[in-house]
Amino acid sequence: MSFFITGTDTGVGKTFVSCALLHAFAAQDKSVVGFKPVAAGSDNDDLNADAKQLRSASNILASYGQINPYCFAHPLAPHIAARNSGVRIELSRILTSYRELVSQADVVVVEGAGGFLVPLNDKQDSAEMAQHLALPVIVVVGMRLGCLNHALMTMRMIADCELECAGWVANVIDVDMPALQHNIDALSERIEAPLLGVVPFQDVPDPRSVAGMLNIDLLKKEELDVQTV
Repeated sequence: MSFFITGTDTGVGKTFVSCALLHAFAAQDKSVVGFKPVAAGSDNDDLNADAKQLRSASNILASYGQINPYCFAHPLAPHIAARNSGVRIELSRILTSYRELVSQADVVVVEGAGGFLVPLNDKQDSAEMAQHLALPVIVVVGMRLGCLNHALMTMRMIADCELECAGWVANVIDVDMPALQHNIDALSERIEAPLLGVVPFQDVPDPRSVAGMLNIDLLKKEELDVQTV
């Protein structure tokens, strides 16, 4: 059981939710590892903060290079950051790293960069990476004004790519969002995939505490349903 995590935009909590999923599966005695194929924006140690969080939430020992094969210094769109670094992001390299990780862990949580259609190079985007990985997709919906359109467009693109949406998470990133529950209800009525959980706003995000808020048993049910077909 491995999953591709995408979001309705950048900054909606993909890493936060990805780490929470890792903790949730680890609590069920699974060996888990996070995978950030492409990251733009590095700390003083030339490593990406999101990738380091994923590595910290993993319970198998994997090198940073395995977890994050492409890391760029500046927080730009991946294809621009890569071009500025004289690098071309290659899906073949990403797939090689993924295969190494999946041979070591029961669950690999793959976090995409930005939204579902963010470009990776001159011809390919994050959606195509998800297609090559052929994993069920979990969508992190950043609950703020405008999220309905972004969430439903993302769901439609996942379907157009003939990928399975295994579930979605409502992550409250605007503490003062008006009609929050009405928005969650509107999405629940329109999205066929299960709502895995509603993550309340946190001043200091704590993935370990959020792990128990996510109903990962719904993901197991979806997996069983797919195997039965």
